[in-house]
Amino acid sequence: MATATVRYLGNLRTECEHLASGTKIITDAPVDNKGKGEAFSPTDLCATALAACAMTIIGIYAQEHDVDVTGATVDVTKTMAANPRRIASIDVVFNMPKKPYTDKQKTMMERAALTCPVHHSLGENVQQKFVFNWQDC
Repeated sequence: MATATVRYLGNLRTECEHLASGTKIITDAPVDNKGKGEAFSPTDLCATALAACAMTIIGIYAQEHDVDVTGATVDVTKTMAANPRRIASIDVVFNMPKKPYTDKQKTMMERAALTCPVHHSLGENVQQKFVFNWQDC
């Protein structure tokens, strides 16, 4: 069974539907590649998927170990390369909430992020840098 359906809407825009939930995402070609840049580009979604996946894995660790990560935010910066046009690097910055995390919890969450399936799927062609900003209580 398919995971999603992508419909081309014209003018370098697609509508992507997640079949199990019916959730839809619009994509647009970026301004630097003949598009309007009015929505996520497909490569933006790829970079964002890395951050969302890693944060989800951290959330799983937190849930299993009674640790609260509610309020964490993740900033994503994608850098493109040419010839061939592709994602060259993704910087992922985790801004963790001000909570009394132990050093062990911090280490385990940082390690958990590196087990995310998207991280492993992107492979060695995409440089991935994870940075954690921990706020001390």
